[in-house]
Amino acid sequence: MPKTQSLQTPPATPVADPSPSRVRCDVDFDRPGRQAAYLKAPQSRNTSGWGVVEIPIYVFKNGKGPTLLLTGGVHGDEYEGQIAISRLAQTLDVKKLKGRLILIPAVNIPAALNATRLSPIDGRDMNRCFPGDPKGTFSQMLAHFIDSKVLPHVDVSVDMHTAGHSADCVPSTNMHYVADAALRRRTMDAAAAFGAPYNVVFWGVDEGATLTSSVERRGILSLGTEIGGWGRVSVEGVRIGERGVRNMLKHLGMVGGKLDTVQRSGAKGTRHMMVQGADCYSFAPAGGIFEPRHLAGDTVKAGQTAGFLHFIEDLDHAPVEVLYGASGVLWMASGPGRVQRGDCVAVVMQDYVDPEH
Repeated sequence: MPKTQSLQTPPATPVADPSPSRVRCDVDFDRPGRQAAYLKAPQSRNTSGWGVVEIPIYVFKNGKGPTLLLTGGVHGDEYEGQIAISRLAQTLDVKKLKGRLILIPAVNIPAALNATRLSPIDGRDMNRCFPGDPKGTFSQMLAHFIDSKVLPHVDVSVDMHTAGHSADCVPSTNMHYVADAALRRRTMDAAAAFGAPYNVVFWGVDEGATLTSSVERRGILSLGTEIGGWGRVSVEGVRIGERGVRNMLKHLGMVGGKLDTVQRSGAKGTRHMMVQGADCYSFAPAGGIFEPRHLAGDTVKAGQTAGFLHFIEDLDHAPVEVLYGASGVLWMASGPGRVQRGDCVAVVMQDYVDPEH
């Protein structure tokens, strides 16, 4: 079981547009106590030329300690993190906290209310808009606020995601393979403390425009989650998410108590995995109905059948076989049924091996 560790904050490196944010924030990040308010992001619409979109934010501050940022709902159809963070905001006793906790349960509230990955306002994936633009589209404006006004206060960031409508997945935390060995070790320790069944380390899959990218550019410890999928609320995903955020508070010394990282399988902790090469991903070579042959969590082999593409609109069109390119554990399995050419239909993870050792 991972031990609670002290935290040293690396120096921050500003990267965002220095222009003032257009988002109004009514919380004082330095004020002790519990604050619950709304971010107000301007949005001109048919019913109101000077309208705003209100985004709930909570700030808890008491005594000395690190600052933890918990975000959910960057993609609106990913629910478990939104639930876990909202529940924590409504139940945490600020008097028992040491440090500062910033909670934004549904960052992309228009997408959350629309139950979609992309924003219904500008059609953008907010998690491809960082570090943002204060003069850009709604998603870019919101990303700029998070990057320029929230991240400078933060020591540790946990951005909670699921596979949304696009896939099913085994519950996990995830992180990038960062070059700084000490930060990489601290991040893996934080993942173990969160206590999901798996932690997945990525190489070379980041577009540089995600929230994770912005966090890492500032030298901040960054952790993500994937704790559900298929566009539903997973009972197990909510349980893992709620336990995980409280484990993080304990790990950072912000609240008392022992970590709980025992898995339903009986395993004592988290299994560290990696998705290192392009062969870990399988893609649909054409549009059609994808019939998967395995469930997320199954052990699979390179060259094995991942599934078949069916073309029910054509007479006597034989299904097309899709293969796995790597051996390991199926981390994500296609969820929507009908897929488009180029859609990812499977991601295979393998046991983690640090290339520096």
